[in-house]
Amino acid sequence: MSLRYALLALLRVGPQSGYELQKKFDASVGHLWHAPDSQIYPELRKMEAEGLIEAEEQARGERGTRRMYHVTPAGERDYSAWVNGPLSYARVREPASLKAAYLEGATPEAARAFLAQHIAHWRGELAQWEAELARVDARVTPMLVDRLAVTPEDDRDRVVAFKRLGYENLVGRARAEIAWAERGLRLLDELGYPGAASVDI
Repeated sequence: MSLRYALLALLRVGPQSGYELQKKFDASVGHLWHAPDSQIYPELRKMEAEGLIEAEEQARGERGTRRMYHVTPAGERDYSAWVNGPLSYARVREPASLKAAYLEGATPEAARAFLAQHIAHWRGELAQWEAELARVDARVTPMLVDRLAVTPEDDRDRVVAFKRLGYENLVGRARAEIAWAERGLRLLDELGYPGAASVDI
């Protein structure tokens, strides 16, 4: 259901086509909630069927048209209920932790490669999210620019502060994942697993 509210959040800035939504999703909320096009367009159709959004055909070029979506009053109520209500937490599904719990069955080379790959992955995520934080601070991300344009001036600092809070959580997660995998590599050394020099972290 989080995809629905991510889309409503984007549409509350103003009417957009499915293509525009997909592009803005990838460049903003997609950092917080990944969803491919194959999920976004069916969800838009469901939301329209449930009366949360409406679509209007808009001329595009000489013969083309596009569907422009906007939030309905029912969609606004649903969004408000979500943002003001409690969050439902899913049970943990953490493949890296699951694999780590059984690394005694892996070869030393495979164990080191797994942990090094984990570090490399999360370093990439960390760099991306720290860069996004810098863009939020500079108020230059396209979606944030759009949100601030429709937000009263007295409320704009609050919008930025909460946007930053979301990315700070991702930065903290990435740093914790890196530290965890580095601890795993040290554990391999402590347990006498060979090959420490062969892994570049």
